[in-house]
Amino acid sequence: MTDPAKHLPSTFQRLGDGTAFVEQIYGMLDRIQLFEDFERAEIRLLGHFLEVYRVPHASEIIREGDAGDYMLLIIEGDVDVFKNDRDGQRKRIAVVGAGKTLGEMSMIDGEPRFSTCIAATEVTFGVLTRDSLSQIIAQQPMLGAKILMELVLMLSQRLRQTSDKLVNFLEQ
Repeated sequence: MTDPAKHLPSTFQRLGDGTAFVEQIYGMLDRIQLFEDFERAEIRLLGHFLEVYRVPHASEIIREGDAGDYMLLIIEGDVDVFKNDRDGQRKRIAVVGAGKTLGEMSMIDGEPRFSTCIAATEVTFGVLTRDSLSQIIAQQPMLGAKILMELVLMLSQRLRQTSDKLVNFLEQ
C-alpha cells in the first residue's frame, strides 16, 4: 500500500491501519454516504487499505490548490471547509463531521484540491489513497467495483445539487 504519510504533515499522529476502527466505522454507516450499502465484511476488508490519523484542533488537513491523490473519511471530530473567493479571501462553505468524506474529486481526477479543510476540533480520519484504491480493485475486485460505483453515485448527486443551486441562482 502507498504510504499516505508522504502526503501529510509529520505532525499528524498516525494511529495505524483502519482495522482497529472497523466497528466504529460500521456503527456510523448511516452517516457515511459513500459506504452506506456496505456489509461489515466489506468494511473490514477496506480497513486494511485505510491509514488512520489524529490531528489537533486548528490543523490544516487539506490546502486548496495543492495536489492530492487521497481522500479522507472523518471518523471523529468536525472539519471546517473553506474556499477562497475571487479576492483570495477565505470563506467557510461547510462544516463536516463524522461519517463525511473529503477529497474524493482530487483522488479520482488528480486535479488540485478544491478547498481548504481545517480541523474545527480534534479530528480522527482514515486516508484512502489512489494507489490503495487501485490495490483494492486488483486484489478485491468486487469491493473495488462497489467503491467506484458509490463514488460515482455520490459525485453525481453532488453535481445535481450544485446544478440545481446554479439554476435557482440564475433565475433570481
